[in-house]
Amino acid sequence: MEITAQAAQELLRENFADWVQALDLTVTEAAPDHVLIRMPLAPHLARVGGIVSGQALAALADTTMVIAAVAHAGEFRPFATTDLHTQFLRPGAGTAILCRAEIVRAGRALVFARATMTEEQSGKAVATATATFYAP
Repeated sequence: MEITAQAAQELLRENFADWVQALDLTVTEAAPDHVLIRMPLAPHLARVGGIVSGQALAALADTTMVIAAVAHAGEFRPFATTDLHTQFLRPGAGTAILCRAEIVRAGRALVFARATMTEEQSGKAVATATATFYAP
């Protein structure tokens, strides 16, 4: 079954913690090969200096990669993050951060993913991330 952006948004709403919901994420694209999620920037996501916090970016990346794993699988599975590595490239500012995630490899028990986060307006890369997920 193919997971649509609307179905992925519903999965996000029904299965993720309240603090993830506070990121106000919108799934804009969902396909078996990638997912794109938009995180609007707001004061509660900013750190000193008015830039988006690294914790918000890491949560955005992890969430987007989990949704990508679900879209790749074609059904909801409770993926557990076993490894998350985030590289912060530049301060994130503007109106929103876009995160595009894709699955690098999916085995029976482990799924490997990568994500790129960019400023919505400038298109400049803000951070990248890789993760491994356990699929029970």
